[in-house]
Amino acid sequence: MFSAIARVFRTPDLRRKIAFTLGIIVIYRLGAHVPTPFVDFGNVQQCLKDSGGTQGLLSLVNLFSGGALLQLSIFALGVMPYITATIIVQLLRVVIPHFETLYKEGQAGQSRLTQYTRYLTIALALLQSTTLVTVARSGQLFGTNAAASCSQLVSNDAWWAQLLMIITMTAGTGLIMWFAELVTEKGVGNGMSILIFTSIAASFPSAMWAIWTSRGPETFFLVIAVGIVIVALIVFVEQSQRRIPVQYAKRMVGRRTYGGTNTYIPIKVNMAGVVPVIFASSLLYIPALIAQFNQPKAGETPAAWVTWISNYLTKGDHPLYWLLYFLLIIGFTYFYVAITFNPVEVADNMKKYGGFIPGIRAGRPTAEYLDYVLTRITLPGSIYLGLVALIPLIALATVSANQNFPFGGTSILIMVGVGLETVKQIDAQLQQRHYEGLLR
Repeated sequence: MFSAIARVFRTPDLRRKIAFTLGIIVIYRLGAHVPTPFVDFGNVQQCLKDSGGTQGLLSLVNLFSGGALLQLSIFALGVMPYITATIIVQLLRVVIPHFETLYKEGQAGQSRLTQYTRYLTIALALLQSTTLVTVARSGQLFGTNAAASCSQLVSNDAWWAQLLMIITMTAGTGLIMWFAELVTEKGVGNGMSILIFTSIAASFPSAMWAIWTSRGPETFFLVIAVGIVIVALIVFVEQSQRRIPVQYAKRMVGRRTYGGTNTYIPIKVNMAGVVPVIFASSLLYIPALIAQFNQPKAGETPAAWVTWISNYLTKGDHPLYWLLYFLLIIGFTYFYVAITFNPVEVADNMKKYGGFIPGIRAGRPTAEYLDYVLTRITLPGSIYLGLVALIPLIALATVSANQNFPFGGTSILIMVGVGLETVKQIDAQLQQRHYEGLLR
């Protein structure tokens, strides 16, 4: 293993790519600590220390920004606008035929879709930065029970100062998007995935330190042991797949014979990735958002429905919240898999090139068989996603006071997935140059 790692750094081209990627990561993390103009950085740091972060609407965005959101830095929005834009463009393929046509056009169509994603990212960044500045000015960034100093995070309330803050945060999002494309082109791995990995990994030391200080070393080492087991199980499930055998009939084109090969269609247990968890989290934030905008004035009694939402659908420590979260993840998993994998299209492509599944007729029977297999394999995949997503919520109620529990939810799913993909790319490049990968 160590000799393989040494070969990585002895290969000049691979060494340059890794160094370039690490350089972009350093710049990205430095930018996460550079405050936006007219932000009282001292007050922000004090509020972070007193409140220990946020629980609720902004927790997911803060996780994906590596903590930059609550610091109101130039990279406060992180990669969240780009993730949202990518998901929206992907969903629009089902609604707008033009997007589906572009997707099927190959490299030219993919470039157009990428351009649309960039424009949508900037538009979402403008919207989110405006919301963030408004929330910071209202003193609600760290919750309604925060200290009085947390309502004085912005040092200048003039309209031009707010406009400059919004433009700065939006430009920061554009810069992050450029960083990600540079890493994809000149570095190792997918650039946006690497930056997401970096943002989430940045929160691990503080999360583990919070467990050590609040629960002691016994709980700390117990969490480490449980985390290792969880990572091993996630790696096992993420690598699991159902391989459907496919045979191609021989056909003559001129004097050459084509086909006659055996291959397979790999259907992963978790084909949806982490998207259903993000969908479910976002949907469950809507009731809390509505309740937050209907808070009573001083001395008034809150409405019954606002109290019910605050008690059951805001904190994430109630079994009803867990059940809704779990069921939403299962539903969104089936929904997203149905969008991204089209059995009819796969069956038509196989029939076009003379491929067939042994024992299954080509055409409609093949599509029905693929749909049957996909439905069955998605069930354990969706249950697995729901259980992993519930780990930090259960830990919040039992083990740790830190909501961003490190070994569970979106964080560990993304980190393991990105880690596996990056290692595969390094391994492939090593095999091209030395005929040996990282593991023999």
